[in-house]
Amino acid sequence: MNQAQQQNYLDSIRKQFDYYKMLGDRTMIQLTEKELFWQYNEASNSVAIIVKHLWGNMRSRWTDFLTSDGEKEWRNRDDEFVDDLQDRDELMEKWEAGWQCLFTALDSIHPNNFDTTIYIRNMGHTIIEACNRQLAHYAYHVGQIIFLGKMAKNQAWQSLSIAKGKSKEFNQQKFAQPKRKAHFTQEFLDGTFFEDQKE
Repeated sequence: MNQAQQQNYLDSIRKQFDYYKMLGDRTMIQLTEKELFWQYNEASNSVAIIVKHLWGNMRSRWTDFLTSDGEKEWRNRDDEFVDDLQDRDELMEKWEAGWQCLFTALDSIHPNNFDTTIYIRNMGHTIIEACNRQLAHYAYHVGQIIFLGKMAKNQAWQSLSIAKGKSKEFNQQKFAQPKRKAHFTQEFLDGTFFEDQKE
């Protein structure tokens, strides 16, 4: 992989991480504090517990990303599933701290260290494999957050995707534009997708 391809990958994966953070942000802003801490049953996680787990995972995986194993000795994974966050402010503080750790680590990757082997529980990964592993993990949990949000808000839920019954209209709008190089996340991250959905 040449340097241009490496940079293209890093730019793309950064946008996708940004996209999933945005989906989480736009879900949680719709929820009351009570809804953030609601659990369907004892075997299920609340939004707050999922956020706490993501925070713990992100801190462990991305702290000293290039130089130490992604499963840190100081991580207590089981504690991440204990429901002990106090309020929305503490929840959001952990959410932001986890993502900041991730983005700081991504910013540390460059052509001179792109071939570094990343270890997670003593298993070697390329940088691409390590990033893809975490992207899939976070998308899985953000999807759970969104599902919980939809359950909590019911008819008051503000969709984060193409509205039901609007797929044909959305596709017509897309295919009416010329072919071009663009990242699929851009209209979500700049907010134009959501503005268009209101019209």
